[in-house]
Amino acid sequence: MLRKILSPLVLILAVAGLAIAQDQPPQNPPSGDQRPNVLAQLGLSQEQLQQFRRRNAEHRPLMDAAQKRLREANRELDVAIYSDTLSEEAFQSKLRAFQEAQGEVTRLRFENELSIRKILTPEQLTLFRELRRRFSNARDFMKERQQQRRRRMQDRMQPRSPNDQQKQPPSNPSKPNRRVV
Repeated sequence: MLRKILSPLVLILAVAGLAIAQDQPPQNPPSGDQRPNVLAQLGLSQEQLQQFRRRNAEHRPLMDAAQKRLREANRELDVAIYSDTLSEEAFQSKLRAFQEAQGEVTRLRFENELSIRKILTPEQLTLFRELRRRFSNARDFMKERQQQRRRRMQDRMQPRSPNDQQKQPPSNPSKPNRRVV
């Protein structure tokens, strides 16, 4: 579930990050393995790019601080769970702090997505949805390939039964086994 929330956000943050980089000339020509320039594909106007930059400049420090609070709350919750003496009150307090920090990160992410959505024209929004769908499909495909590789690797690592290890082709009764001396 968290992955489904984060995937569109990653794409949106990439778009916002690219908006900042638009003023700088490309230093290296893009290679075939780089992601396409989403902003160029969307055909954003200069005003839209400026709006992206402003929004990103406002959003980034807030998100950084919220994520820092979430990491700290996570560490404190972990300490409360695995401390030598278990305190149910300490656990509940740390859990509430973690949930509040997590809620803040989620709120900021969705507010940022909403602000970005407001910048796009209806045509750009349609195209953005299509790009997002393609990105999601590619991500799902890569995830499935990674899982397949993992399964194959696990299959190779499985211990074999003694019968499997000593399987040899059946001997042919018409030909006697000869030892070479």
